[in-house]
Parts: sequence; C-alpha cells; structure tokens
Amino acid sequence: MEKILTAVLNFLPLIFAFGFVVPVMAQLMSVADISAPFGLSTIVFALIAGGLWGLFAQIKGRWI
Repeated sequence: MEKILTAVLNFLPLIFAFGFVVPVMAQLMSVADISAPFGLSTIVFALIAGGLWGLFAQIKGRWI
C-alpha cells in the first residue's frame, strides 16, 4: 500500500494538471469566448497546454 501511495504522490503535479488546470483552462476559454489556435477544440488545446505545464512541474519540481 505504501508503494502505491508513493507512486501516486510522485505524479501529483500531472494529476493536478489534468484534474484541475485543464478543466479550468477550458472553461475560462469558453466563458471568455477565446478560440483555440490551429482549429483545435478548447478541451484539446487545454489538454495540450495544461499537460505540458504539468509535465514541466513534474520535471522541474515547480509550477513557475
């Protein structure tokens, strides 16, 4: 059980990015009527941008 919890906690930045940052980013884009570039839907763009931001946080250990 401890190994499973440790494995989950190691990926916490990515879990936070996909569970919180991506939906908030997609909703803010919809409310502000901002269209995603390259003909992507807002959720796909949010998944890419939020996923990259979460990956950055995972690798560097910080969000900024």
